[in-house]
Amino acid sequence: MENLEFIDSFKHALFQYAPKIITALIILVVGIFIINTIIRLTKKIMEKRDVDITLRKFLSNLLNWILKALLFIVVAAKLGVETTSFAAIIASAGLAVGLALQGSLANFAGGVLIMLFKPFKVGDYIEAQGEAGTVKEIQIFTTLLNTPQNRLVIVPNGQLSNGNITNYSAEEKIRLDMVVGVSYDDDIKKTKEVLMSVLTGNSKVLKEPAPMVAVTELGDSSVNFAVRGWVKTADYWDVYFENTESIKLALDAAGIEIPYPHSVEIQKQA
Repeated sequence: MENLEFIDSFKHALFQYAPKIITALIILVVGIFIINTIIRLTKKIMEKRDVDITLRKFLSNLLNWILKALLFIVVAAKLGVETTSFAAIIASAGLAVGLALQGSLANFAGGVLIMLFKPFKVGDYIEAQGEAGTVKEIQIFTTLLNTPQNRLVIVPNGQLSNGNITNYSAEEKIRLDMVVGVSYDDDIKKTKEVLMSVLTGNSKVLKEPAPMVAVTELGDSSVNFAVRGWVKTADYWDVYFENTESIKLALDAAGIEIPYPHSVEIQKQA
């Protein structure tokens, strides 16, 4: 009798739960197929938009786990499992992790924005957050810069994405601005000719846009000249040093005095 009762109970449970199990399995199989399709399409879209490969992998894996977690909850609910506790646990865990990793999440979000909108790329010379250098690597949480002194600077992406960024490599050419002060006793026209000869005599200074020399200020102890020439971005530092030396030598040769205190201000403007 006990065996018959067990068999009857088993048959009853089987007929009761079999449809739920079969439906849950169908949902699981179809859900995995849909998730794989979504992930595959997402990867193709990111590849077409030339999203950084590191970001592509990270976002694909993140999306994959989120969708599978949602699928698990749906399957569990179909089997009659109470899913309210699952949702509460996931929400609590997410809140706890979010509070614990506020800074890291901000840096991650900043890294995503940088990789998507590309205000700069590896190899660009940028200035941001009080630091200037060549971009060595863009990571998920930080960006690595090499300074002209070959120091490695690690800048958090959260701060980097929310602040001003000057990208000196974004354009093919850049203007070199120099301010040179000479004595009030010296001839203005002659000084302009000497300074212009320095610009035109440097083969790395572009002819278009044309270089220019103009009086920019009558200072307390000097007449200040703006000396401006356009150069290829890659040649900036070469021209910077060459013109600084050439201007001093040319002024000395022409008998034009740079009054004390000796000062040549160099400004870099895009």
